[in-house]
Amino acid sequence: MPSAAQNAGGGFPNKPIQVVVTFPPGGSSDAVFRMIVPRLNEKLGQPVIVDNRPGAGGNVGLALVARAPADGYTLGLGAAGALSANVSLYPQMPFDAMKDFKPVAMLAAIPFVIVGNPSMKAKADTLRELIALAKAEPDKLSVGYGGNGTAMHLSAALFAQMANIQLNEVPYRGSGPVALDVMGGQLSLGVVDLPSALQQIKAGKLIAYAVTSARRLPMLADVPTVAEAGLPGYDSTGWFGIVAPAGTPEPIVARLNAEINAALTDETIKTKLRNMGVEPEPGTSAAFGVYIRSETAKWANVIRIARIKLG
Repeated sequence: MPSAAQNAGGGFPNKPIQVVVTFPPGGSSDAVFRMIVPRLNEKLGQPVIVDNRPGAGGNVGLALVARAPADGYTLGLGAAGALSANVSLYPQMPFDAMKDFKPVAMLAAIPFVIVGNPSMKAKADTLRELIALAKAEPDKLSVGYGGNGTAMHLSAALFAQMANIQLNEVPYRGSGPVALDVMGGQLSLGVVDLPSALQQIKAGKLIAYAVTSARRLPMLADVPTVAEAGLPGYDSTGWFGIVAPAGTPEPIVARLNAEINAALTDETIKTKLRNMGVEPEPGTSAAFGVYIRSETAKWANVIRIARIKLG
């Protein structure tokens, strides 16, 4: 017997659905979506085809989606950059995220960890002490992150702004090299994703000062959030979700949203995602739209103060 979600979508879908993923194969967002594709194939009754189109912080892939027919058969997987921050980072954008897309469903958030070399403990054992040290020794502490304009970069910038400290920012190509250089003492601090640092934190090779999300992480339950550790209101993650071209009929969006949320709340999938350091974020299409707008305003202010520009 058809479910309410199936009835909402009418005859949709009756052919394969293409999802333009704005990252290369093997990345976190790509891996998360591919994890739920088999369930979507089963529940939707049509194959969901992943089309990886990386480039320009997600702008290349989402530009294709913005120009696609608004029929639910071409969707985009976009992240915080392309859907909220890039409009403030790039001098020109190939789409208007507020006008050219219909939010379908948020997928997940990837919290980051502020890490330091164990030798830092002698001077700063907690985040509050780290902030005090940075104020006492302006411009002496360095922070590495995975790439200019990335969510990790913006997380570092937000931290410095809220703490009212100066850090020497050092961009890297990914979290892995950042974690290695923090362990080696070439960097004072790093803002890294959990998969790049979890084993080193567990082994005592890195200090985990705080996680950047609003909630503590199950795999680092004893590590406080930045908000708990000294900066109330701080919240920054790398998030991503599914969007459709503007004008996509609401029943189709509702059907897709229901099936994606059902996949994200499946206990087996939830466990696998959390083991990857990823937090599933099921919710309504409307809530995702509100979140995109709030993140756009938040990062515009951070980027303006930090004077970050790309392109």
